[in-house]
Amino acid sequence: AADSLPDTKVAQAQALASEFIGQLKPQLKEAMTSGGPGNAIEVCASVAPAIAESLTASSGWTVKRVSLNARNASRATPDAWERQVLEQFDLRQAAGEAPADLHYSQEVNGQFRYLQAQGVDTICLTCHGQALTTLVSDTLQQYYPDDRATGYSLGQVRGAISVSKGLSP
Repeated sequence: AADSLPDTKVAQAQALASEFIGQLKPQLKEAMTSGGPGNAIEVCASVAPAIAESLTASSGWTVKRVSLNARNASRATPDAWERQVLEQFDLRQAAGEAPADLHYSQEVNGQFRYLQAQGVDTICLTCHGQALTTLVSDTLQQYYPDDRATGYSLGQVRGAISVSKGLSP
């Protein structure tokens, strides 16, 4: 049953999702401050996957970002379970729930799965919003030619941190 899993697994997954965001956000803010949105896009393109890989290697869990509108299709396209949960997150957010409160966990096919929504904050709008500058559009095209992660408004669900681990028999 959903969200009736051992609290320790949920707590571990939540901690990994928080760690991911806690490492990425300050680096994005610094990149934006020091070099503007073009620099932030470069940092996001290289740093976010590195953080996910580092957390995966150190924790034994798989940590990644997913979105219904992926910026990087090779890394952020959700599987069927993630897609279903992200669609539920969108409905819950549209009904008034805050993205920060949207998370879901389930045991699926011998794996513990956890998704924590990522909401659109003010800083996100520069590169994920509706009114992008030419510089941002050009830089996104350079790094992400198949980008689908624009057109968002403040408070929408942009995607999620996906955390999973195989269950011991």
